[in-house]
Amino acid sequence: MKTTVVYDSYWSFAAERLSMFYRRLTDPLGPWTDDPILRAFRFTNAYRAADRVSQYLISEVQYRADRSQTPREVFFRTILFKIFNKIETWEALERAHGPLTWDSVDLNKVDQTLTELHAKGRRIYSGAYIMPAPAFGKTRKHSNHIALLATMMTDRLPDRLRQAPDLKTVYESILRYPGLGRFLAFQYAIDLNYSSMLDFDEDNFVIAGPGALDGISKCFRNTDGRSAEAIIHWVAENQTEEFAKRGLVFTGLFGRALQPIDCQNLFCEISKYSRVAHPDVRGVADRTRIKQTYRPLSAALARPSFPPRWGLSIEDNAAVRPESAFARQLVLI
Repeated sequence: MKTTVVYDSYWSFAAERLSMFYRRLTDPLGPWTDDPILRAFRFTNAYRAADRVSQYLISEVQYRADRSQTPREVFFRTILFKIFNKIETWEALERAHGPLTWDSVDLNKVDQTLTELHAKGRRIYSGAYIMPAPAFGKTRKHSNHIALLATMMTDRLPDRLRQAPDLKTVYESILRYPGLGRFLAFQYAIDLNYSSMLDFDEDNFVIAGPGALDGISKCFRNTDGRSAEAIIHWVAENQTEEFAKRGLVFTGLFGRALQPIDCQNLFCEISKYSRVAHPDVRGVADRTRIKQTYRPLSAALARPSFPPRWGLSIEDNAAVRPESAFARQLVLI
């Protein structure tokens, strides 16, 4: 495969974005980078599970001590949260209805609360994903999504997913439902796999989203006929060598290597980053500007939380201390 200058930036972006994550753990004020693009615009973390919304999903929605860990309850909470993918919406629903459980919920009342929030001008969906309304005959988009969730539950989808042999089968089972395209079904499969109801390796299946397709088109002049998913797997498998070639220090997320889902996300982020860093390199999407600017919050990051089975040692890891190698790393952009 023939690469471009954007491919080199892919790796330096990944290293510096992770460095920023570690620096924020010990320094709430910053600045956390000298890279003017990273300081000016908003980018996700190098690791999907370290992002703010994923952290809330894992620590508050899925694993909070008072939450039931039965598969149907974990599935219900996870999908209800991820449909809207907005912390404020989840918290508004729990303020109105108490802890949300499938055994006690009245979805008609949940739908009514969402309608009231919408009528007040509140945004109930995040802008992270394109969320078309599934066709359930309802007037409002959120009402159709609540109907979708109800259908999944009455179909006993959580029980069927528990019997799935791999992550691909989970994805295929979710994809059968209306309103969920390939990328969104894959994202939901990954989110469910963070929880206690599933336990699959992330390294054997990935779906490239639109942003990743654009990033890949910028990183490679020639892909030798490989699919986007094959390229993502190749990048994940060769990450150690690719970082080393460029003199970049990268010890991973408390020792965890980049998974295909993370490499997929990084292709999406480098698509955005390169609009400013490499404006002469145009991708298939042909976008030229980054929409979201960065607004720093003067607060330290909470202690991160990850699926317990990952076995990440956070308390004693040197990366959370100021004298980490990450804090001394040069920005190679």
